[in-house]
Amino acid sequence: MLEAARQSIISPRDKQMTNNIQMLVLDIESKQKLSEQMLPKLFRKETNRTLSKRQFSGSIKAIAKFFISKIADFSLFAILYKLLIHYISQLKQAEQKICEQAALLDVATDAIFVKNIQNQILFWNKSAEILYGWKVEEAVGKDALALLYEDLPHPESALLTVIQNGSWQGELKQVQKNGDEVLVESRWSLVRDEFGQPKSILIVNTEITQKKQLEAELLRSQRLECIGTLAGGIAHDLNNVLAPILLAVPLLQMKLSDPQSEHLLKMLENNVKRGANLVRQILSFARGIEGRQTTVKINSLLTEIKDITGTFSKSIACHTHISDNLWHVQGNTTQLHQVLMNLVVNARDAMPDGGIMTISAENLAIDEHYAKMHIDAKVGCYVAITIADTGIGIPQTIQERIFETFFTTKEVGKGTGLGLSTALGIIKNHGGFVNLYSEVNQGTQFQIYLPCSTKVEIDPPSEELKALTGNGELILVVDDETAIRDVTKSSLETYNYRVLTASDAVEAVAIYAQNKQEISIVLLDMMMPWMDGAIAIRTLQKINPDVKIIAMSGLLSNQNIAESAGTGVNGFLSKPCTAGELLQAINSTRCQIH
Repeated sequence: MLEAARQSIISPRDKQMTNNIQMLVLDIESKQKLSEQMLPKLFRKETNRTLSKRQFSGSIKAIAKFFISKIADFSLFAILYKLLIHYISQLKQAEQKICEQAALLDVATDAIFVKNIQNQILFWNKSAEILYGWKVEEAVGKDALALLYEDLPHPESALLTVIQNGSWQGELKQVQKNGDEVLVESRWSLVRDEFGQPKSILIVNTEITQKKQLEAELLRSQRLECIGTLAGGIAHDLNNVLAPILLAVPLLQMKLSDPQSEHLLKMLENNVKRGANLVRQILSFARGIEGRQTTVKINSLLTEIKDITGTFSKSIACHTHISDNLWHVQGNTTQLHQVLMNLVVNARDAMPDGGIMTISAENLAIDEHYAKMHIDAKVGCYVAITIADTGIGIPQTIQERIFETFFTTKEVGKGTGLGLSTALGIIKNHGGFVNLYSEVNQGTQFQIYLPCSTKVEIDPPSEELKALTGNGELILVVDDETAIRDVTKSSLETYNYRVLTASDAVEAVAIYAQNKQEISIVLLDMMMPWMDGAIAIRTLQKINPDVKIIAMSGLLSNQNIAESAGTGVNGFLSKPCTAGELLQAINSTRCQIH
């Protein structure tokens, strides 16, 4: 058997050597004389001994067989040595390949690790260190569930699926070393041993936390766009409801002159104006209508904010301390309104059981000493606005993070983490800065500093309604709302105007075509059935290029439409408007005619 093994592993070259030795034995046996001469040389100690031919012949055979056997053993050793060298070389190549593959895994941006069926971590790449914060020596050998999930739900269904199907893919919430939660897209692959039994699981995790946050923000933007479309329709309808009430108040004031009636009518007028402003603000934010930078009167802006706080819970008292002579600010009214709204809403949310909210504003001159202590401050004049509450306060540990994008301490669904970061960005774009003071269970105070404007705008003196009385001019009022048509007609006739009315643009075009020589001004609603305002304007301009038109709408965006319809649009009125605003617009257009 040993001989057969030798024959199976001896190379052809070794076999040829063995055959040559066997032929040599045969040649020695056939030549006795040569053997007798070689004997003394091979066995010098046996030279004096006398051996028979048979004994001599047997000795030669034994010697030859001994040499043949040893040569085969040496050949087998040489072959085994060669095989061992080859095996070691293959092991080194395999080890080098494994090292190269491990280096590639460390270069990968995904977190890659291997765990056995008992959840013990066997391999941990560099990206896993970066994502989770655990070093290789800290992670390898640890329980993956205890390390990555702590109090979070364990992925038991994923483990069952990967054992049954060999793979699993899905999203998982995991925890980092510092305690922060991350969302990963996880891919699991089962590794089996030589017997086909589950051995370990290769896991590749891609962090998608920021991706999901951006997706959520996109969905919020889309929802806001839908809300904007809905708000447009609601604003149009609400303004049409408020418009006749606001126009009717001056008519009632003329007929009801007793003090009680005047008080009630004034209160009615103020509340209608407040409702109109609220609708306008909601529409502005929902549809992203920002407008250009203008001179902003902080007093008026804060008064609007104060009115809005009246819709908060009655358990929250709102106090204001606003200087009468506040400087103006050059900025975007809508954006500044957004900032203040965000701060007062945050103050409200910080006082779930009630408390005191304080809104104050004052003029402030910042000197070099103050500017050195506050990195964003510059020497100059500012308007300082303070929003303070007596709520739960903000812990010192997170005060530096509250302006970070997506950071929020509110419950899921109650905060996006974008309010304060957006507010800070808006204030910085206006050249200002924000300071925060807060103590837990004592309250929070946000101070906004806005540089004052160097431009001085003087409000035009308000004209008495009697000075705006007409001279019998004919006005065409076009609106699909009967109440608005009737009240507008009554208001204009009260101030010595003649009025024609039309319920839609088609009727208006027909009436104007018949009376174009007499009609001085067309008061036109921009949103009507059958034919909208923009088409109606162009149609009227074809009939008379010099037609004078005042466009009206409850939607802010229609002002741009009216302005782009042609030079024949002489003014724009936002619904609802007061009788004074209506008469002022008509008077300005009359001046253009003369």
